[in-house]
Amino acid sequence: MTVPLDTPIELPGPEDTEALGEALAAGLGPGDLVVLAGPLGAGKTVFVRGLARGLGVVGPVTSPTFVIAREHRPGPGGAGVPLVHVDAYRLGGAAELDDLDLDTDLAEAVVAVEWGEGVAERLAQQHVLVRLERRPDDVRVATISVVARR
Repeated sequence: MTVPLDTPIELPGPEDTEALGEALAAGLGPGDLVVLAGPLGAGKTVFVRGLARGLGVVGPVTSPTFVIAREHRPGPGGAGVPLVHVDAYRLGGAAELDDLDLDTDLAEAVVAVEWGEGVAERLAQQHVLVRLERRPDDVRVATISVVARR
């Protein structure tokens, strides 16, 4: 599956959301920042599970809401790139995000930040924005864009 940019993609089930994350991972490497936006239940963590599978990292991917950030190391046969999974929901803003020293992780990992829109973009010159919505019929819709920092 290729990942079309700036085009809404319907995701009927969680497996479709994961598959899209996995497909996006094929084009990511160290230094890439993925910012996930969307309401509660839109599929942000499910999408990151797909990213993790695509990168071949180890460990279960669950929402890092209470630990704020979780690092997943590369597994045998994976892409060799760690994944840092961050949940910015409980952070009080950019200053608290800075305290996590994610710019250091960006040099060698893919960093995915849930609830990161408006907070995490300053970590990199460009980032991938994954906007997820949940329709009333429970189908998710994803729109993926590459955004340069201004």
